[in-house]
Amino acid sequence: MRSPVWCVASGALLLLLCKLWMIDGAGKERTCTEGDYYYEYTECDSSGSRWRAAIPHNPGACVGLPEPVRGTECTFSCKAGEFLEMSAQECTRCAAGSYSLGSGIRFDQWDSMPAGFSSLATALENSPHRDDTVTCNSSSWVPHGSYLESNRDECTVSLIYAVHLKKQGSVSFEYQYPDNNLLFEFFIQNDQCQEMDQTADTKWLKLSNQGEWATHTVNLKSGTNIMYWRTGGIVVGAKAVKPVLLKNIQIEGVAYTSECFPCKPGTFSRVPGSSSCEPCPRDTYSGHGASSCTSCNTTTQYADEGSAICKDRPPCSKKDYFNIHTACDNEGKTQIIYKWNEPKICLENVTGAEALPPGGKREPCPPCNPGFYNNETAICSPCPHGTYSDGIKPCQLCPAGTEPTLGYEYKWWNVLPANMKTSCFNVGNSKCDGLNGWEVAGDHIQSGAGSSDNDYLILSVHIPGFKLPTSMSSQSGTEFGRITFEFETLCTADCEFYFMMDVNRKSTTVVESWERSKTRQTYTHVLTKNASVSYTWAFQRTNQPSDVRRYVNDVARIYSITVSNAVDGVSSECRACALSTQPSSSACVPCPPGHYIDPHTSQCTECPRNTYLVSQATPGPKACKPCGPGSQSSKDHRLCYSDCHFTHTDGNLTLTFDFSSLGSVGTLMNGPSFTSKGTKYFHLFNISLCGGQLALCKDNVTDLSISDSQSERGEGANAVKTFICQSTIIPASGRGFNTALTSQSINLADTFLGTTTENTYEGIRVRPELYPQTSKKVPDVNFFFRSLEPTSSCESGRSAVVTVRCNPDRSTKGELSVPSTCPAGTCDGCTFNFLWESSGACPTCTEQDYHRIEGACKGGQQDLLYVWTEPKVCMGGVSLPEKKTVPCEGMEFWVRLGAGLGAFTAVLLVSLTCYFWKKNKRLEYKYSRLVMSANKECEMPGADSCAVMEGENEGDMEDEVVYSKPSLLGKLKAIASKGNGESYENMQLNSSRSKALVWS
Repeated sequence: MRSPVWCVASGALLLLLCKLWMIDGAGKERTCTEGDYYYEYTECDSSGSRWRAAIPHNPGACVGLPEPVRGTECTFSCKAGEFLEMSAQECTRCAAGSYSLGSGIRFDQWDSMPAGFSSLATALENSPHRDDTVTCNSSSWVPHGSYLESNRDECTVSLIYAVHLKKQGSVSFEYQYPDNNLLFEFFIQNDQCQEMDQTADTKWLKLSNQGEWATHTVNLKSGTNIMYWRTGGIVVGAKAVKPVLLKNIQIEGVAYTSECFPCKPGTFSRVPGSSSCEPCPRDTYSGHGASSCTSCNTTTQYADEGSAICKDRPPCSKKDYFNIHTACDNEGKTQIIYKWNEPKICLENVTGAEALPPGGKREPCPPCNPGFYNNETAICSPCPHGTYSDGIKPCQLCPAGTEPTLGYEYKWWNVLPANMKTSCFNVGNSKCDGLNGWEVAGDHIQSGAGSSDNDYLILSVHIPGFKLPTSMSSQSGTEFGRITFEFETLCTADCEFYFMMDVNRKSTTVVESWERSKTRQTYTHVLTKNASVSYTWAFQRTNQPSDVRRYVNDVARIYSITVSNAVDGVSSECRACALSTQPSSSACVPCPPGHYIDPHTSQCTECPRNTYLVSQATPGPKACKPCGPGSQSSKDHRLCYSDCHFTHTDGNLTLTFDFSSLGSVGTLMNGPSFTSKGTKYFHLFNISLCGGQLALCKDNVTDLSISDSQSERGEGANAVKTFICQSTIIPASGRGFNTALTSQSINLADTFLGTTTENTYEGIRVRPELYPQTSKKVPDVNFFFRSLEPTSSCESGRSAVVTVRCNPDRSTKGELSVPSTCPAGTCDGCTFNFLWESSGACPTCTEQDYHRIEGACKGGQQDLLYVWTEPKVCMGGVSLPEKKTVPCEGMEFWVRLGAGLGAFTAVLLVSLTCYFWKKNKRLEYKYSRLVMSANKECEMPGADSCAVMEGENEGDMEDEVVYSKPSLLGKLKAIASKGNGESYENMQLNSSRSKALVWS
């Protein structure tokens, strides 16, 4: 089939016609018939007219071609369902079994790549090893019957198609884009390879819901339009990537359509003049260009909607039926029954077929879910506004001083709740007609059978908004609501379970996903802004193309779903509220920000200083939690943060730090890193260390429905505003992009825990070996952060430690780094470590950080100089005192005075020593004479001498009695003489009449 688009026909066409006419006249050949040629139009001239010329299929095979005639106007086109019959140059209706868009073309059959389309993989210019054998030669767009599938790796692959339009037109197509690990863009170039002006929302495509087809339309200018559908991205790790799917490409603005398109197999057009073909109903089929569908032999065969052939029905097996709980009857009973998967394609009455099991016993129905009551009927109804119920007792009013909580708590699944929907989406056929995606099963709800293994089984709940309890309604920037669900997956294939949300019906994003079998566990997601939200769960048994049910026993089960503060919710309990100060009023009133409800007085009380209010905590003083060390609370007690000041005391040494100079938000781009195929990418970290300003990370390609101002405020599904966040940067060079792309923004830490010099805090451990410290004079200061939201790989949430180190050689702003052994910032994927070295991280200077140097005294003057103690490890604080010059005379006087006093004291001590030494020698002499006299043996001791001995003065012999106290030596001799029974002491009588010693 020739292309319906007339391409460029220049002057060379006329030359070709001239040569053909020359050949016609030169030789004697057969006359051309209508089968030997076809008509084409020449290039339009400046007046907008053109010529119709006959072009032979085989030049020179015949003679007598029709002469060129004036053609229709260049802007002429037929209506939808018609084509331009070139012989008569008139519009003619398409026959049954075919269709036409009039001035457009459609590509909806992808058994092979249609003519004019090409797939081109971009070379990996970013790879550091360009000679490696790993290339993108095998990456391309692949046809899959009714759709095209993109590559699943990080290679940049473009699907290209060129069209020449005679007037302005448009292009529209349907796509599935569920995974933001791939980037998907659509842009247009002219014939000069210049990219045409496009807004961001027409170039970068939005994410679509799992299994749902989205439509994208872009206007085209007249002339040549080269269209590119391009995918590429970052694929890190072993996690499978969802490809982009593309189908039903339709281009409007073609000048004319010279023939109609036959209906593809599985479709038909019943009447002439059709602009489209309809799919064949179930259990019918059709071939190429059919005007009707043929029925299958339904006894032994079946066919899905839009089938080209009939298939034989297999024997029934356990994969072909499922069990459900019936709705409660008037007696409050239910039972398990078994039903065939619809549509039923198996045969029961053949050899080896499995029969449908009988139903189970009738059992009492489970109670209603909290907030509902049955009132002795078979149906659970929501409690009236202002009342509550636990699902067992009747609804009742809340007591005074309390108010009902709003929300949903689904833990019994006898029927599907009214605000929940379930559906099935097939990759190729959009919806699985007649099939439910999920089935209720008593104490859980589980995924259904689907029509094939790669179907998306969808369960969704829509929350129109959130309403905080009255007493908390004035809290700003707090938790507006949370959703918690308990689930498990049982899989033998590569199944995947998704949890997604759509905020304000703008863009659906994947919050978290789990692959393969997962044990029963709980997941919680917190919503921090009031908005309309749709939460969606999607289960896919395999992401490989499939049209059979091979893994039907692979299931996902959800046991409970709880949504708090839903504006349209019901009440399962009552919550204490603050009462008005007016004595006559019993109405609940809102508390100011940062206030809790005193359960004793029912009044609002402000949280103590440096505490933060936990919004979901039980009312009372315990709702105020203390901030960690080195942190303080915001004025509204919403969060704790560091004010950039920290004090550390070790013994008698106190260090004071001021981190203000480091700035409120630090940025680190590490890398580059390379994927397995050599694609270069970077990780960008934004860190809010102190000061209260939060860091912001945002994608620049995957959430284009929000304005820049909204993105700066952290709004939008792909804008993250928190203490520490991370984005993936794909450089423009070598990837074919015009600008660097930011994607995969995630929250690493939304709670500040505290600042300390310890290596462990709140279960988070610093690893000093990651950052060896050369000097321990100033300790490292560790800032601890945590994210309370769990992930599939981090059940307790992520955590982060920013180690701030004093380095006088760095600038004041400093430098951020990650461990060399963990270039991604984390070694286990859950705990992130950063080092921030800066001179601004050194302690503030004090008087202890400098000393004084005294100069020599010159001319009666002396210089006093103050210098820092080296090495200097302080910043700011006190300044060095100025140099001083002081007189040095006063100093010499005191020195001389001190020297004189010292000399006098020395002379005095020497004199006294000599005096007492001389006197002591005289006493020793006298004592020795007395001892010698006492040792003589005689009956009565006589006078030693009546004369004055030499050396004795007469003045010493005074008329008195002198009692002589024994010396130390005498005492010792007395002690020794006690052993002989002798005891005596001497007494000297000095008198002018008697000069004798008397013994006693």
